[in-house]
Amino acid sequence: MSLELVVDARKGGIVLALLDDGKLIELHEEQGGKSEFAVGDIYLGKVRKVVPSLNAAFVDVGYEKDAFLHYLDLGPQFNSLNKFSRDTLRGKQNVADLLYFKGEKDIPKDGKINEIISSSAPILVQVAKEPISSKGPRLCAEITLAGRYLVLVPFSNKVSISQKIKDSEERARLKELMNAIRPKNFGVIIRTVAEGKKIELLDQDLKNLVAKWKKMHNNLKESKPPSRVLGEIDKASSILRDMLNAEFSNIHVNDEELYETLREYVSGIAPGREKIIRHYDGKLQIFERFGVNKQIKSLFGKKVPLPSGGYLIIEHTEAMHVVDVNSGNRKGADGQESNALATNLEAAQEISRVLQLRDMGGIVCIDFIDMHDRANNKALHDALKKGMANDRAKHNILAPSKFGVVEITRQRVRPETDINTSETCPTCKGTGEVQASILFAEEIESNLDYLMKGGKSKGLALQMHPYIESYFTKGIISKQVKWFFKYKKWVSIQPNSSYHLLQYSFVNSDKEEVIVQ
Repeated sequence: MSLELVVDARKGGIVLALLDDGKLIELHEEQGGKSEFAVGDIYLGKVRKVVPSLNAAFVDVGYEKDAFLHYLDLGPQFNSLNKFSRDTLRGKQNVADLLYFKGEKDIPKDGKINEIISSSAPILVQVAKEPISSKGPRLCAEITLAGRYLVLVPFSNKVSISQKIKDSEERARLKELMNAIRPKNFGVIIRTVAEGKKIELLDQDLKNLVAKWKKMHNNLKESKPPSRVLGEIDKASSILRDMLNAEFSNIHVNDEELYETLREYVSGIAPGREKIIRHYDGKLQIFERFGVNKQIKSLFGKKVPLPSGGYLIIEHTEAMHVVDVNSGNRKGADGQESNALATNLEAAQEISRVLQLRDMGGIVCIDFIDMHDRANNKALHDALKKGMANDRAKHNILAPSKFGVVEITRQRVRPETDINTSETCPTCKGTGEVQASILFAEEIESNLDYLMKGGKSKGLALQMHPYIESYFTKGIISKQVKWFFKYKKWVSIQPNSSYHLLQYSFVNSDKEEVIVQ
């Protein structure tokens, strides 16, 4: 397993691709470099409506639809949090430190929300689920701040340890360390990556989280509902915070400023690992260079091909996602049962990747090819569990039914990543009217001539579909060579598989598109 992060900084935001041995497993996009209402964001909201029948409340946090807050998501220390935020807004709580803060009694587990909060009251909340479809964000009032090794839990004195840390001596060591260094009235959750780490690293991470809490407190003093009090770190940094380990081999960034920012962040959370961050300034687009564009085209469509000739058909409904497994023209297996097993095992691996990549949540029903041998069905179930072992979303996989159907539930915390992979007809461009394609080359040459004679030729490059690129570059005396003799300047022609067949653009040395008037 070798992880690589490819960061494409574009106008209006960034796109991140996480690769596992070159295979795309996660894709994230942030408009403006930062997403609002992201999981972990802390808001000062205003209670719009308390609904006793749901034991929940609707809260205005600035989103177009009110956010949902259930009683069970208030957290046992809600009264303490509410007192802290209320006193801060009134100017009575001038320090973020909780050393002398007198907490309130915990709320009961089976209480009523209308007895705890009231309409129009300001309330400090944290985003637990991002807005999905027609629903607003889902909130919680149990504020937590996540770091590299620790999670800080204000108004608590409990130290919890990740269940993935199995060694009893290590668990005892970590718990003893945390009890020795944590501030009073701050609980701590010790993350899996803290296993084996020295006290210096844990202490620094704890100090960073306490500083983050202080920042939140300072912002709260001047806030009016609805407003964001503290934003989660950007997506690139959050991926590195949660996943950076020895298996991370490279981080490629095509923006110099972002490159320096990530180096600084990594040097803070993992000193010495910043050397894996590399600034990419190649001629090809960064996603084209690392084969991301091609994988996006193949993995986000309705039909997803399998390496050995089979394929998946993925359908989406309001209630669930449905996946059909087909053997296609697969060859090489001995008999129907062995062919079904081979196709199903291959499909299980690809489905595990697609679920994570598309961030498909809720209920997923998979119709595998029927198998009659119990051992084969068990092997399929084990393959699915193994494939999804590294999935960070909570999930549950049921064993195959007698009809060969596998049901999966997967936690949904953000909208599904949906990319339209269909292309506009290169002939009619969606109009239904055909333009003479023989004039395509003449159109490019005419625009090139205009740019060359207009003084816009410095660092000029032409981007187009790989099939069309070969028409301009292949041959002893190619069109590209002819342009060199004509203009006495070399025009770089770059393939871009994200373009449809007859799409092209001119870009300058800053990789910005040059518009032909």
